[in-house]
Amino acid sequence: MTDGVGPRPADAVVFDLGNVLITWDPVEAVAVAVGDDRARAFVNDPDFDFAGWNRANDAGRGLDEAERVALESHPHYAEEIVAYRRHFGASLVGEIAGSVEILRELHAADVPLFALTNWSADLFPVALDRFDFLELFEDIIVSGEEGVAKPDPEIFEVLEERVSHRAGLDDCIFVDDSPANVVAAAETGLDAVHFTGPDHLREDLIARGMPLRPAPETDRTQQT
Repeated sequence: MTDGVGPRPADAVVFDLGNVLITWDPVEAVAVAVGDDRARAFVNDPDFDFAGWNRANDAGRGLDEAERVALESHPHYAEEIVAYRRHFGASLVGEIAGSVEILRELHAADVPLFALTNWSADLFPVALDRFDFLELFEDIIVSGEEGVAKPDPEIFEVLEERVSHRAGLDDCIFVDDSPANVVAAAETGLDAVHFTGPDHLREDLIARGMPLRPAPETDRTQQT
């Protein structure tokens, strides 16, 4: 509560995962097998379009099928294609400490927490096994399990249904590092926050009435 002054806090906070709470870099996974230079060339090759290939996986395509299609169209990248799944854990570089701290503070304050992530259903268990803070969420909507990915409006309908079913909540803040996802979320009526760093996120959430400690003055100064 805000003692009658300032905004009324939202009912829940919904987090994206990749590059909001967990640093993800696909180059790191591929590089385990073929080295950094070849991995970067593969991930950044517009002819292969790694981002588009990965997006289809996030939208529900299984990795057996994904690898088959990629190996047929780009056989010279066979080692790189297979390496991504085989060494996927290396792509999860680590937790983003400041963001995880915010998550834990919200959880300690009994704020309902949800996650909405674009992630392959085949690969999401790797994150579940590694990051214990994922247990703080009441529910995690994984695009690969739903067969639709952000920024498709349908995934936000899934989010609304799941949040309402689990907690009977209406008013949510949504946090994502992708501008396209933020715009799509806002168009569905969510209070969407573009993630640019943990301290800015803390300030954005405090401004919305969330029960968080203020960022240290030195941290705020460094970001300006």
